[in-house]
Amino acid sequence: MAHVNKSTVTLRIKGEMLIPSEITTMLGSESSFEQIKDQILVNKKTGKERISKFGMWALKVFDCEPENIEKQVLEIFSKLTNDKKTWEYLGSNFKVELFCGIFMKYENEGMGISPLVMKILSERKIELSIDIYGGKDDD
Repeated sequence: MAHVNKSTVTLRIKGEMLIPSEITTMLGSESSFEQIKDQILVNKKTGKERISKFGMWALKVFDCEPENIEKQVLEIFSKLTNDKKTWEYLGSNFKVELFCGIFMKYENEGMGISPLVMKILSERKIELSIDIYGGKDDD
């Protein structure tokens, strides 16, 4: 079994009443992307407009080829506060998730999530959300 070809990792905090600047202050880091509810968003590819249904604060780090979710998670959380009360507040008031994109080159690739990553997420009550994009065998 081959190792997963590529991974992307983004911490996302979402909520109807979320104000991104408040999250930036609480976490001590600027976002990579943010939106407020009822904001007009324009799709970069199509130019089509839509209105956001919720606020969001997101922090994305570099993509890794081959996959290295541990390195990506450590990079994200090195930029953010470790204050438990802050994370409790965020988890109680918003949806907090670590979104991982897993990109396979072939049909049978594998990976693991380390105990360190699981500890970081569980201490902050962060959901691990994974999208898997399949590859295909050359055969």
